[in-house]
Amino acid sequence: MPTTFAYRHALEDHIAGFEGDANPHHLTVLTRPTVFSVLARAGHETDVAGALDAMEEISARFVSPGEWLVVSEILGAEALARDLAALGSERASFVEQSDGRVVMRIAGPKVRQILAKCVAADLHPDVFVLGQAANMLCCHVTANVARTGDDEFEVAVMRSYAGYVFDELMEMGREFAMSSGLSAG
Repeated sequence: MPTTFAYRHALEDHIAGFEGDANPHHLTVLTRPTVFSVLARAGHETDVAGALDAMEEISARFVSPGEWLVVSEILGAEALARDLAALGSERASFVEQSDGRVVMRIAGPKVRQILAKCVAADLHPDVFVLGQAANMLCCHVTANVARTGDDEFEVAVMRSYAGYVFDELMEMGREFAMSSGLSAG
């Protein structure tokens, strides 16, 4: 007899009980982002970087030289896999990590002050420019932090650490009455 499982986000229990309306400082947990890890083959790093920059409806986040975390809230896993396969196996390898990563978006006028309590990186707008991403420790957990807006960042962590990072980010944002919620979709 087949068993049917209902989809349930790893952080649903952490968000239950919080207010529904977003405050100026808000932590949004993306419910179903598509996440792939892409690794360029030796000698093709520039080609792959250019191809990823040209792709629409994705965000390619730098992880290390020749390696990116590709995130999309629009494309599904199959569509993104087709697009990445078009790069050619001689140029790049990729693997889906959607079920293994949790992406959280933190936004607000004092977002840098909140994140300064969690990361040891200079997030000043002149240094950490729009679209930039880097791997770093966030709340003592390895994370990929990307600047996605003027006062908006996304933090991608391994699913097993997501509850801890979520709780720590909420604690760091408490002085600004940070709210939280799941993204629609």
